[in-house]
Order: sequence, then C-alpha cells, then structure tokens
Amino acid sequence: MRRHNQRVYRSLRALLRDEREVEDAMQQTWLAAYTHLDQFEGSAVFSTWLTRIALNEGLARLRRKQTAPQESLTEETVGRLRSREPDPEERAGGREVARMLEAAVDALPEGYRVVFVLRAVDGMATAEVADCLGVSEDVVKVRLHRARLALRDALFERVGSAAGSAFGFMGARCDRMVAAVLALVCPAASA
Repeated sequence: MRRHNQRVYRSLRALLRDEREVEDAMQQTWLAAYTHLDQFEGSAVFSTWLTRIALNEGLARLRRKQTAPQESLTEETVGRLRSREPDPEERAGGREVARMLEAAVDALPEGYRVVFVLRAVDGMATAEVADCLGVSEDVVKVRLHRARLALRDALFERVGSAAGSAFGFMGARCDRMVAAVLALVCPAASA
C-alpha cells in the first residue's frame, strides 16, 4: 500500500479535489483491490490495475454527485463565499505567483510584452490596444496568443520541476490510510 498510495491519491485527487472524499475513495479503492485481487490477471502492471480501480471509484463518485439533487445557494451563503478573505498562506502564494508571472512577462519580447500587459493585465479592448500601438487588431490577437504560449511555457518550466512534489501523500497521512484499510480488511489484527 505504501508503494502505491501516492499514485492512488493523485489519481483520485485529480478527479475529486475534496481531501476527505479523496481519502474515503482511497479506502474504497484499496478494499475493492483486496476483494478482487483474484481478478488481477497480470496482463497489466499492478499499479496500472490499481489506478484503474481508483479512477473508476472517483468517476462513480462524480456520477453520484451529478445525479444527487443540488441544494440551492441562499443569498447569505453566496455573500459569505464572495466575502471570504484569503488566509495568509493563500495571500503569500498569490504574491509568489504574481512575482513568477511578472518575471515571465519581463522575459517576453517587447512586442508581445506590451500587448500582453495592455490587453491581459490592464484589460484594454483589442481595438484600443491596436489603436495605441498603430497596428491592426489581428496583429494584437496574434501577439497576445504568442505571448500567452510563451508565458505558459516559461511558467511550466519554472513550476514543472516542482510538479513531482505536488499532491504528496506520504508520511503520517500514508500511515493513517494503511492502518485504516488494514483495520477494515483484518479487524482482529488491528485490535
């Protein structure tokens, strides 16, 4: 379980995005794998078979959510959601993202940088940007598109190296999951 918990977690987390539900789905995945271990034929790698079980569990949960009646949001709930202040960690993360974006924008060629800042950052209309720069709207659109592609690549290059450490499921969380599943599979052993 410890060897595959991270992959199971990441697979489910990509679908569900709710930590509690992800952990519940992980338990169900492990129970389903244990229950149906005799169906593992060995034609695929075990981790692939397990990941498929996890994804099926996650997709089933999403389907159940979609068919469940949705409770309507009251004006009070909507107001609370809108007024929620970001916590200090979110603010710090936002500042770091802004610094990364600024550095990536600064690295763009001048023509792309000016168009991106005027159009995407400042929110000017395409026609306004075209008038300011003395170019056609098509040129603005092409430069904006190319700037976005260059920014995507630059940001992915910076963040991509950290992608392997995202959505970690190690240490105490992994141990807790192993203990919970083992308690369900063999209750006498955990007592």
